[in-house]
Amino acid sequence: MFTKAERLISLRNLRPKKKEGFLKIISVFSFLGIMLGVAILIIVMSVMNGFKSDLTQKILGLNPHIVVQPNSFEINESYILKLKSNFKNISLSRSYSGEGIIISKNNAKGVILKGVNKNEKKIIEFFDKFVYEGDFDNFSTNEVLIGSELAFDLNLKIGDSLNVMSSAFVATPLGSLPKQENFKVTGIFNTGFLEFDKNIIFLNIQDALSIFDKENKDQNIEIYLEDPLDANTYKIKIQNLNQNYFIYTWSDLNRSLFSALKVERNVMFIILSLIVVVAAFNIISGLTILIKNKTKEIAILKTLGLSNQSIKKTFFLTGLTIGFLATVSGITLGILFSINIEKIRIFLSSIFNFEIFPSDIYFLEKLPSEINLSSVLLVFVISLIISAIAAYLPAMRISKMNTFRALRYE
Repeated sequence: MFTKAERLISLRNLRPKKKEGFLKIISVFSFLGIMLGVAILIIVMSVMNGFKSDLTQKILGLNPHIVVQPNSFEINESYILKLKSNFKNISLSRSYSGEGIIISKNNAKGVILKGVNKNEKKIIEFFDKFVYEGDFDNFSTNEVLIGSELAFDLNLKIGDSLNVMSSAFVATPLGSLPKQENFKVTGIFNTGFLEFDKNIIFLNIQDALSIFDKENKDQNIEIYLEDPLDANTYKIKIQNLNQNYFIYTWSDLNRSLFSALKVERNVMFIILSLIVVVAAFNIISGLTILIKNKTKEIAILKTLGLSNQSIKKTFFLTGLTIGFLATVSGITLGILFSINIEKIRIFLSSIFNFEIFPSDIYFLEKLPSEINLSSVLLVFVISLIISAIAAYLPAMRISKMNTFRALRYE
């Protein structure tokens, strides 16, 4: 594509003479601008991918993949048997959830009360993984498991009592009053997802039905899949078994969250790409000045028989080389930064005594980062395209140069 002569001339253009110091400065700024722009793009894309992956893992680890609600129709055993026979690779569990208020030590807080069966496989796996204080094996009636953030907010510890008030009402001589019962804290869990640890309380399924004044027929069926990403496909198939029940997936509950993340990721990519575009203008200005300074040399090359096309290619290669090297350097810097971003965050926080990534705002304990090969390739290609355009535009001016006028005073 490029001859040896074209490559030699291009390499010479990359090393300006001492008297062309200003041109050297422009070249350095072109290189640094593109490198930093690419590096920032890689870092931001990695963090956004990390956010999405971390949130997805947290959500999938804490929630069922599909939920079947009775919707005023009882979920009978024949339906459950039909689910098990039609879908061999799913796990089922029963639960019931509702909103309530807990009162303890003159403190009150609204929470989600979730009743579970401690003998079911997925529930055992969940608490084996996340309960760090207390004993899940002794979890029985009139006992609850609370999140670490909730325990901290209400100053609760193992063995403390709390009063749970539900949204169900009972008739009393004084009128209808919210149903409430006393429970003992038997365990504390920590998932690392602050919203979950602050707002969820687990209790025995029978206690949940009792406090909400419900019966066994009102229980939900929670379905866990081998691949949670297939939830929507399974949802359609399960709906075909019985149209009376209300069925939703984990993605239905979090659709707005992931849509917002996707929009934010795309917008950030477009905005930060402008950094590379701005840096590419330095290539245009630098090559323009270089071509102007090399007018006599270009004229001599023409008289020696080098075609306009070849001369264009030499200056195009000069700009493209700057863009290519800057892009590779930026990708390397961005990947290294992304890999060590949590260490860098901790270091900067300790130096400036400032919390860069407050967990109470972002609901995650550490700054996530995930390097995606497709994102890196996309940034690489776009940066090269921008650099190529920036190099091509000034190179086109060479065809308009007049060889005779360039040499007339020599």
